Amino acid sequence: MDKISMKTGLAIFGSLLLAAVVFANGNPGPRSEPAAAEFETRCGWFSNPTPANISLYDRDAEWTIGVQGGYQVSGDWDWPVFKSGQWVQTNGNYGYGCACLQLRVNKGTHEVLEIKSARARSLSACRQDPVLKKWRRLFK
Repeated sequence: MDKISMKTGLAIFGSLLLAAVVFANGNPGPRSEPAAAEFETRCGWFSNPTPANISLYDRDAEWTIGVQGGYQVSGDWDWPVFKSGQWVQTNGNYGYGCACLQLRVNKGTHEVLEIKSARARSLSACRQDPVLKKWRRLFK
């Protein structure tokens, strides 16, 4: 093979190799999106200290349901129905109780994304739960 043919062959091979690399990197294929958060049941202190401020404090974190003038979970949802003795009033009708909510959360921002259901529990259920002791100063 003469030098010109060899240079031409190498140039073609190099061009094809470069095109293959560019094509592979330019088209990575389908992206793997993070899985949508599943509904989960979280139990803890349901707090509504003032209008539009609502949170659930459980074993893991404070989960924001709503902040006055800020984030609010979308959609309609039913509040837990607290019977007499299950709600502690701290500011007029505002206060806190113990509840379990079936919800989807954003674990990065600690915001509640959607609430499927909510049910009240006795205050003693939260007061006696050892994993909720870290919130004791907020809920006496």
